[in-house]
Amino acid sequence: MGRKHNHLSLEEREIIGIMLAQDKSYREIGKALGRHHTTISREIESNAPPVRKGYYLAHKAHKRATERRIETHKRPRLKDEPTRKYVVRMIKKGWSPEQIAGRIAKDYSGLTISYEAVYQFIYEEKPRLIPFLARSHRKRFPRGHSRKHSRSHIPRRIMLEQRPKEVGTRKTIGHWETDAITSKQSLSALQATTERKSRYVRITKLSRKTSSKAMKAVIRQLKDFPLPLRNSITLDNGPENTEHERIPAAIGAQTYFCAPYHSWEKGTVENTIGLIRRFFPKRTDFARINYYEVKKVEQLLNNRPRKCLNYSTPQEVLSGAIAG
Repeated sequence: MGRKHNHLSLEEREIIGIMLAQDKSYREIGKALGRHHTTISREIESNAPPVRKGYYLAHKAHKRATERRIETHKRPRLKDEPTRKYVVRMIKKGWSPEQIAGRIAKDYSGLTISYEAVYQFIYEEKPRLIPFLARSHRKRFPRGHSRKHSRSHIPRRIMLEQRPKEVGTRKTIGHWETDAITSKQSLSALQATTERKSRYVRITKLSRKTSSKAMKAVIRQLKDFPLPLRNSITLDNGPENTEHERIPAAIGAQTYFCAPYHSWEKGTVENTIGLIRRFFPKRTDFARINYYEVKKVEQLLNNRPRKCLNYSTPQEVLSGAIAG
């Protein structure tokens, strides 16, 4: 029986990238990975950039390979011909995919489909039906798609599943969450960083929401705390967090990432942002907010009793942890 084929992992592709930069041959790379040299050759031919073939980046190559594999295994929607004809007929009558999915079981006993399958059938196989949809778009992205996230890449993320379980209990101090607060009125933003147990918050104004400025702000916010109060920090997948590796290098706090579109996984800072919005509501032009206004809000929140803290203040809880 032949050897089972295993796809190259991201770690293997990183080794390929390093060894290529060292001018190693395909045979040398294959030997180091326990792979045939033709596997290395095919990998570089298939997943290097289409324009600059000699320029191999592991994470981009891994993304190309993964997307190609997903595309290869896509199954056609609505395989059953009567179902396809029913969908086409009803779409032309002006029915929505939701109405079709909800009605088909009544018209054909035992036949069920999801409205998402109907949408995919139309956009992938019957684009001529798109004009019949109430909200038609020339191109439909998957649910939850964001152009911002498709362009950004966050290297070497550690996902939340790998964060120590004790962090979720809020029994230990020194675990933080951070997020940016933006406004359509200007390029300026606020960076809010909240400690999970005490709810203590630090707020910093950013002249622009770039990764460099956001990560510098987080480092400044936490660097003055004792090392035991800088255990971890949880972030989302926004492009402002692409330089997250600067945080553990500068202050020792390990970074962890929520799953995409799971903002509730960093609920502490999300709740804090809701409190900050009471002072700086949506459409506030952060370019017009000065340092003292930001610090005033920070002090008000840190010195306000919280029911979840048995009516102690965040400042009191954090100070007690530092003194202890």
